[in-house]
Amino acid sequence: MSRYIVTGGQPLSGEVSIRGAKNASFKQIIASLLSPHPTQLTNIPQISDVKITESIAKHLGSIITKTGEHSLEISTPNITTSIVPHGTGEKSRTSFLFSAPLLVRTGKATFPMPGGDKLGDRPLDRLFDCYAKMNINVTPKDDLVTLETTGIKATNYTFPKPSHTVTECILMTAAMANGESIIDNTALEPEIDDLILMLNDMGAQINRDSKNLKRIIIQGVPWLKGTKHEVISDRNESVTFACAALSTKGSVNILRIDPKIITTFLDTITQMGAKTEGGKDEFTVSWVKPLKPIDIQTGPEPGFMTDWQAVFSVLLSQAIGCSTIIERVYPFRFQHIKNLENMGLKATFFNPEVSDPDNYYEFNPESNRPEYFHGVKIYGPTKLKPANLTVTDLRAGATTTLAALTAIGQSTISGVEYIERGYEKLAERLRSLGANIEYIKT
Repeated sequence: MSRYIVTGGQPLSGEVSIRGAKNASFKQIIASLLSPHPTQLTNIPQISDVKITESIAKHLGSIITKTGEHSLEISTPNITTSIVPHGTGEKSRTSFLFSAPLLVRTGKATFPMPGGDKLGDRPLDRLFDCYAKMNINVTPKDDLVTLETTGIKATNYTFPKPSHTVTECILMTAAMANGESIIDNTALEPEIDDLILMLNDMGAQINRDSKNLKRIIIQGVPWLKGTKHEVISDRNESVTFACAALSTKGSVNILRIDPKIITTFLDTITQMGAKTEGGKDEFTVSWVKPLKPIDIQTGPEPGFMTDWQAVFSVLLSQAIGCSTIIERVYPFRFQHIKNLENMGLKATFFNPEVSDPDNYYEFNPESNRPEYFHGVKIYGPTKLKPANLTVTDLRAGATTTLAALTAIGQSTISGVEYIERGYEKLAERLRSLGANIEYIKT
C-alpha cells in the first residue's frame, strides 16, 4: 500500500498549473469510440481513472497512442466486442458510459454495475428509463446489465432530478439517434458543455436552449468524424490547491483554470475573508486574516459542488466559529470526517429539518438509510494533530493530505492509490509549493 509521509505546519506558497478534468477526460475517451476515425485529445491527466478507461477501450477495439505527456490519439475502426470486461469495468464509474458507443455501433452492450468511490448507491434508473423510450431494451441480471436495440430512436425526456453523468451518456447515445431528441432538466456542469463542444466538433448537432439552459436539443446525425479537442481543466483540483493554501495560511497562484467555472467556490471563500484575485485563466487565493465560519449546502451546478465539500471541511476546521455542511447530492458523503476527528477535529453530525426531503435531496429516496446523516457541524479553529491514517476513497484521501499539511508534525497517509485516481503527481506538485511530503510507492 503506497503512502505519503507529511510533515505539516508550513504555509504553502507559489504557483501550480491545473491538469485536465478527471470528470471530462475519461468520458471524452469514451466519446471518441462513437466514430471509427481518429480523435486527438490534449490536456489528458495522468491518473488511474484515465488508465482504467484506456484499458477498457482497448479491450473493445480501440488503438490508443500516446502523442505527448498529456496527449492521446484514439482510433476505433472496429468494435471487436460489445462486452465491457468485468474486472476493469467493476472498478470504475465509467462502465455504463461505454453503452453509448457500443449501442450506436453494434446495437448491444453488456457492462458490470459501476464501482468507484464508496459514496452509496449510484442509481441508473434515470438512464434506463430514458433508454426504454429510445427503443433500447434493458436486462439486468445479477451484477451485469445487457442492453439491446434494433435502432436507437429519438425521444423527449425529462429528468426527475438533474444527473451529471447520465446526462452525458444520453447525449452520446442520442447524437446518432433517428430524429430530434429533447432532454429537459439536464445538469449544467461545465464538463457537460465541454463534451457537447467535442461532440459538435465531431459533427453532432447538440445545443442548449438559450431560453432554458436545462433543455438540450439533439438532432441525430448518421455518422461522426474524429476531432482534435483540449480537455477542460479540473475544477476539483483547483479547489483542492486553494483549500490547501488557505488551510496552511498561505498564498497560491493557480494557473490554467478559468475562474468562471468555480465562481460559487470563490464567492464562498471571499465571504469567509480570503483574498481572491482572478485573471482570464488563473486566480490567486491568499490567507490575509482569520477566516469566518460559513454554512453551505452541496447541489448541482451552479451550487456548491459535492466533490468540494470534503477538502473544504479542512478549511472550515481553521475558521473561527461553527460552520455547517449539508450534503444534498449523495445520501452520505462524510467518510472523511472520521480521519479528521482522529486528528482533533470537533464535529457533530445532524439531519436538517426538511419539509419536503424528496425534492430537497438530489439522491433517490430509496438510497437513504436511517443511519445516514446529511449534515455536519464543524467547530474551529482546531489545532489539528499529526496521525497515521488510511484512506479508502479519492476525496477523503485529498482531504486527509490537506489536514496533514495543516497539522504541525509528521503524519503518514496510507492508501494513496485512491488519490491517484483523480490527482496527477499530487505530492510532487505540493512539494513545489513548499510542502514537506514524501511519496513512498509500493
